[in-house]
Amino acid sequence: MERPRHRRPARQQLPAPPPGVQTENWRHRLWGPVIGFGLVSLAADMVSDGARPLGGPLLAQLGASALFVGLVTGAAEAASQGLRLVFGPWADRTGKYWTFTMAGYVLTAVCIPLLALTPFAGTAGMALAAVLIIGDRVGKAVRSPAKTVLLAAVAGPVGRGRGFAVHKSLDLAGALLGPLLVSAVLVATGSLSAAFAVLVIPAAAAVAILVWLRRRVRDPGADKPAPDASGVPEPSRGKPAGRPPSAFSSVFILFAVAAFFWSAGLVAFGVISYHLTTDVAVPVSVVPLLYAGAMGTAAVGALASGVIYDHTGAAVLLALPVLIMAVPVLALAPSAGLVFAGVLVWGAATGIQDSTVKALVADLVPQPRQGTAYGVFAAFEGAGALAGGALYGSLYGARPALIAAVAALQATALVLLFVTLHRVRHASPGHGPADRRS
Repeated sequence: MERPRHRRPARQQLPAPPPGVQTENWRHRLWGPVIGFGLVSLAADMVSDGARPLGGPLLAQLGASALFVGLVTGAAEAASQGLRLVFGPWADRTGKYWTFTMAGYVLTAVCIPLLALTPFAGTAGMALAAVLIIGDRVGKAVRSPAKTVLLAAVAGPVGRGRGFAVHKSLDLAGALLGPLLVSAVLVATGSLSAAFAVLVIPAAAAVAILVWLRRRVRDPGADKPAPDASGVPEPSRGKPAGRPPSAFSSVFILFAVAAFFWSAGLVAFGVISYHLTTDVAVPVSVVPLLYAGAMGTAAVGALASGVIYDHTGAAVLLALPVLIMAVPVLALAPSAGLVFAGVLVWGAATGIQDSTVKALVADLVPQPRQGTAYGVFAAFEGAGALAGGALYGSLYGARPALIAAVAALQATALVLLFVTLHRVRHASPGHGPADRRS
């Protein structure tokens, strides 16, 4: 397996402004769409992450069992990950990136505030809440691949590294502000419905900014020749095409299978919040604050593991199954202090999974097939999340058995990761991700 050597990209400078345009105005014009997409993510994450820690308590209030909560939250995460395998290639085939981006954000903006009505829906309330919780994550799957393509296009002139970094910082701000907002509303009103209802404000802001951006940013490739029914652009018809490199090397598949096992052991936060409010008697208003703390830990975990990955290699990922193994021991303990520690461990594991894991995927797969590879990898993670939801739900009342099951899953993930890293090192000695040195 041959892979190119990693080269540090040259520092990218902003393009020179057109004649008659001041440099400062030109800089603002280039950064405007990047900041705009960051503000959309900030507002949308206030909605999704503000509601996410309240999903378990809401379902419990509507009469759901731990198994039902586990299945709903697991299915929601599975939809968020697995359906990207459908919507990513679909957006690529049609070129309608804005259509998918708008549809995904609107779905979230509608589903989350409607959760405020579920306590008034009678016997249908629990089923309606489940549909809306899953619908929010489906919206994430619909928009995520297409939005990333749009963001990459607008970030190009300012440097994609800097552009994505600014976007991520605004995204994280939303993940912190959303839980703080709903916590304040819960303290003031004591009503879950009011907490969900207030999220209509950032939801409307996200859609409004998105509409503003749509008028200023075109679909990437809008000027390219339209493909025919076979998907081949007009000028390319009749010309021989090289076979694209495969994304499905044995090492990549092995890594994806490892992802299934660690995802099956990483409990969805809905189960943790259910445990906090039903068995540990933590006030519902405190749960969003704990989730905000977990998001802060996720940022630290992502940054720390990313720096270590760049300096010493992918062996840092071996810490992920170890962290996940500790989550049910701490997060489902009867003591509030242990549960709080478990929430922080959960956040660190989530941060590594959402960042540094993706760096190794990029190192394992040729660039022309990385979009497909991310979709396939997300499908493995989503399937693991669904299996994990059922596992935690069914074994919630038997904590020793649950801890043993998660330990077995993570031991399997560790073995698969060891084999993956060994094959990477053997296939590309001296310059692969497993062999970097500072």
